[in-house]
Amino acid sequence: MDGADGTKAAGTAGSAERTPAGSGADTAESGEASGTGDIPSGRKATVAKGGAGVSGGAGVSGGAGGAGVSGGSGGAAAPDTPDTSGTSGTSGPSGAGARDGAADAPAPGAGAGAEDDAVAAARADRARRPVVAALMLGMGLAAIDGTVVATAVPQIVGDLGGFAVFSWLFSGYLLAVTVTLPVYGKLSDTFGRKPVLVAGIILFLAGSLLCATAWNMAALIAFRVVQGLGGGALQGTVQTIAADLYPLKERPRIQAKLSTVWATSSVAGPALGGLLATYADWRWIFLVNLPVGAVALWLVVRHLHEPARPRPATRPRVDWAGALTVFATGALLLTALVQGGVAWPWLSAPSLTLLGASGALAALTVVIEQRAAEPVIPGWVWRRRPIASVNLALGAMGLLMVAPTVFLPTYAQSVLGLGPVAAGLVLSVMTLSWPVAAALSDRVYNRVGFRNTAITGMSAALLVLLAFPLLPFPGAAWQPALLMLLLGAALGLFQLPLIVGVQSTVGWSERGTTTASVLFCRQVGQSLGAALFGAVANATLASRLAGAPMPGLPGDLDGVSRALQSPAALSSAATDYLRRAVATATDHVFVGAAGAAVLALLVLLVMAPRRFPVLDDGARGRPDGT
Repeated sequence: MDGADGTKAAGTAGSAERTPAGSGADTAESGEASGTGDIPSGRKATVAKGGAGVSGGAGVSGGAGGAGVSGGSGGAAAPDTPDTSGTSGTSGPSGAGARDGAADAPAPGAGAGAEDDAVAAARADRARRPVVAALMLGMGLAAIDGTVVATAVPQIVGDLGGFAVFSWLFSGYLLAVTVTLPVYGKLSDTFGRKPVLVAGIILFLAGSLLCATAWNMAALIAFRVVQGLGGGALQGTVQTIAADLYPLKERPRIQAKLSTVWATSSVAGPALGGLLATYADWRWIFLVNLPVGAVALWLVVRHLHEPARPRPATRPRVDWAGALTVFATGALLLTALVQGGVAWPWLSAPSLTLLGASGALAALTVVIEQRAAEPVIPGWVWRRRPIASVNLALGAMGLLMVAPTVFLPTYAQSVLGLGPVAAGLVLSVMTLSWPVAAALSDRVYNRVGFRNTAITGMSAALLVLLAFPLLPFPGAAWQPALLMLLLGAALGLFQLPLIVGVQSTVGWSERGTTTASVLFCRQVGQSLGAALFGAVANATLASRLAGAPMPGLPGDLDGVSRALQSPAALSSAATDYLRRAVATATDHVFVGAAGAAVLALLVLLVMAPRRFPVLDDGARGRPDGT
């Protein structure tokens, strides 16, 4: 703040006295009255002489010894602030003087109010710590189990067999997580977050225990699906509870912690899986989840207390028909996307059958949801511009994320000649800058708004993606690593403002559904990207290898990668040719990812509102509105 100490204390005291929405008394937290791009609607912030925001409404009377600030006296309205009635002409409480304004003396009691506010904030923070620890443990479990099996596949296949279907160890888990997100989101809005999260942790731990006892590959795949059913509850509900716990002003802090846990777990998963499979037994990959999950479960049961909600006039009804069709539609669509071009050709009967069936089920789902009293995916998710635009924008982000996460490690090993560990490090630098940028994003969106911050982040990501094809061949490892560092920062600046913004536009009873729809679209985007960019990479390789000057070269990306891992079996000319082919295929994938970035920008520019209609924290933070 730019104001003097006395004024700053007065503003703090004013912000400490929370008042109901519409009462006319504003808080320093509501929109950061000094120029926030997105502040709660129904409030009117003004700027006093010198440009400082006014805390306490359009007409604020100063306390004893302090000059009152009249709404509009020599000041201009704050940019992008809705001009609504019900705020001007209201006198704030004693001590709610101009925020960051002239150095007026604080009103009597202002210091005591600030001290009480600090004590209350410290007490609230201590009460939240066990719950935050539980959320981070739960997020870590869901994130690490998506990747931990990767490096243990040789040991698992050697023990259980089933090499032809081992890819379903990943696909089955991803499918179960994705298709259950909307269902869990609706259930958390209907019955509360705590029962859904507790059920999810228990289901996840049961799946982990079953995986450790699997006797063949089919059983292990089935138990991984059970794990995924619990993982869907963990992902969506953890994000929703984080938004419930923290007001808009503090939400970037918890979201940055969750982003750090997710990024760290995703990168550490393969390393942990390899260590356990090599020095212990692959079954420990799943057994280690049990003590961690037990601690998270105890913390949730012991410390997560949801406020009492008003008893509904009618008994809540679960849309089981809608949940079943949503689950079946997602399962068939994701199976087609994951297995198409891998287990069978894209234009084969299995692919066409799965795609056709998923389309028919999607139409049936729309009909069922339109008639349901409490639909799993309500129509307002797509009718409200902020939610629909964020869904599509994060779906496009999921699409482009496939380029670095799936194809960059292959590029690093095949083109740059790095080992698996070094190749992983090239990608992992993205996880260093992502949470840092996310944590600092509030300093940007408090000035320019959620939409403009996201546009800035995705514009930077677009430049990074377009820079990748310009890298020299073969180049040095630091070059793609630097691009990944920049890409992580750009995407951190893009994703978190949209998630925080869209969660802030809905009340408690809609936040679970909204969060789940955002995560669902991101997951579907990743599945679609894997299928689309896999086809692009293989088509590029097929085109390059069809005109190869030497015979006997492999015809797809996996075959080329395996051949380059044993360069002694190839001539130097063949090795160089294959490396250039992989480099070209990866370049084309990154250009496609840049196209997804352009799509995200178009969605934000055309569909997203210039200002998100943020609700008041006091009115939406609790189910009873208190």
